[in-house]
Amino acid sequence: MNAQPGFIIVSRRFPMTPLRQRMLSDMQIRNLAENTQRSYLLQVSSFARHFNRSPELLGPDEIRAWLIYLREERKLAPSSLHPTIGALRFLYRVTLKRDWRDEDFPLPKKPFRLPVILSLDELTTFFDAIPSLKYRAILMTAYAAGLRISEVAHLKTSDIDSQRMVIRVNQGKGHRDRFVMLSPRLLDILRTYWLDAHPRDWLFPGDIQGRPITPDAIRQACNRARQRSGIQKPITPHVLRHAFATHLLEAGTDVRRIQVLMGHRSLATTSKYLAVATSSVCSTTSPLDLLPHPGPNPSPPAAPESF
Repeated sequence: MNAQPGFIIVSRRFPMTPLRQRMLSDMQIRNLAENTQRSYLLQVSSFARHFNRSPELLGPDEIRAWLIYLREERKLAPSSLHPTIGALRFLYRVTLKRDWRDEDFPLPKKPFRLPVILSLDELTTFFDAIPSLKYRAILMTAYAAGLRISEVAHLKTSDIDSQRMVIRVNQGKGHRDRFVMLSPRLLDILRTYWLDAHPRDWLFPGDIQGRPITPDAIRQACNRARQRSGIQKPITPHVLRHAFATHLLEAGTDVRRIQVLMGHRSLATTSKYLAVATSSVCSTTSPLDLLPHPGPNPSPPAAPESF
């Protein structure tokens, strides 16, 4: 059977078909992040290749069959299916202008899991296990300011404002700028790093001249430090961001302020840290303690001779 024109992949180079170009243009007009654009194109290409037909000729029945295949055959977790749903919704609703309902894109329920949280002692042990001054500065910045890994990687020297004691985050997730606090302790660390490395444009330059450090390089350094530290909990740059939010909440910082610092669009996203902030959870009085105290406990009955 001849393949239909559209997103069919006829080579490893993902040819730019008219439909693919239309979808890419729609995403660019709406200023979607480059990573999102790449992910959506890949998801739709895989969908079309599975049925060996153009997406224009596929419908809700094929979407359901594709999701079942990914879940049952590929054993993908429900959370891993969300990018697929997002890509197909964009293709059919935006690019192809199909008036389809949410039910035509069945979204698996995503299980709620509490994030891993490091204690202050664990963080101290972790940072002490980083021999490289550069990577210690990078990972301390991620924790001290609650930055995403891409935000840390793309910091410039001009983003560190020691006069106002703020860090400017340029075009974070959702293409939004924001300011976060500049810790005096972090400023000392960054000054020590600057005197040693003398970065010019990018605060943390990568191996390629004129380019910033890559997120993969940061992840690898983080993993090496975790192994050296002996800490059994998983530690990633995003775990450091979780620790930032939780420790602020435990210190009494308002949830709304944490939302602004982290760059969350929804307060509901930030509110999940209420479930892991032990100081707020454990300081809550149990209703048992509100009951009137009973009188002296009556004497227990005599034990029977045999049982």
